Amino acid sequence: QVQLVESGGGLVQPGGSLRLSCVASGDIISAYIMAWHRQVPGKERELVAIVSRGGSANYAESVKGRFTISRDNAKNAVHLQMNSLKPEDTAVYYCGANPYTDFGVQIWGEGTLVTVSS
Repeated sequence: QVQLVESGGGLVQPGGSLRLSCVASGDIISAYIMAWHRQVPGKERELVAIVSRGGSANYAESVKGRFTISRDNAKNAVHLQMNSLKPEDTAVYYCGANPYTDFGVQIWGEGTLVTVSS
């Protein structure tokens, strides 16, 4: 089954930018709806951005206009460009995949920590 590995997290000041990457192996991402979620301690994991295999994207209201999700099928990867970061964006960010053949299946990476702090 597909495996997902996130990278790109780190410490950034408010107003700064980070680019997260999710590299998939074991399957091609064109077979999946791809998404980024985030989670903070004591809170449920929330959807940040989702993109179809055709490139149609949707975003959480809190990140609209600041975050962009994209696919790079040649590299079997998805990215999340995060601009104008706010302290409330601090979370562990997870790459997720749902196969078009079985939308009930949810596959996760291990996550990458994003900390936005002055």
